[in-house]
This record gives sequence, C-alpha cells and structure tokens, in this order.
Amino acid sequence: MKTPGPPDAMIKLTQLNGRAIVVNVDLIEFVESAPDTIVSLTTGKKILVKETDEEVIRLAAAFWRLCHTAERPVVSLPTVS
Repeated sequence: MKTPGPPDAMIKLTQLNGRAIVVNVDLIEFVESAPDTIVSLTTGKKILVKETDEEVIRLAAAFWRLCHTAERPVVSLPTVS
C-alpha cells in the first residue's frame, strides 16, 4: 500500500466556522469556488474553507516547492572490502 507523500504533507486551512484544520496535500483532488471554496479530497470528502481557491493552490504549490528544493540527506551503503 502506497503512503502518500511525507507525513508532514499538510497545509493549514480555515473552515467557514473559523476552526483551523490541516489537510493532507496529497489527498486534494480539486478545488472549486461556488461561491465558497470547496476542497474535494480523493476520499470523496468535501471541505468548505474560508481561503480562496487561489490561496489553496498557492499553499499547496508552496508546500511542493519546499519539498522539491529542500536538501535531502544522502544515505550510502557501506563499502564491501
């Protein structure tokens, strides 16, 4: 079973009632504005948030940009003599 992304693949959003939630970026299927912003997840769940669709996209893009530019530790195998 594939585990989506790193365990911290999350962005913080705000539900319409003001409650902060953290959403796994890998589970976002699409975002729509109708007129409230609806984040649809691959699980079938839909979340209404205060952020605009552009803000959700910006947060997700910033997360992935950070993932792909962050230094990764290099692990090497011991040499065989």
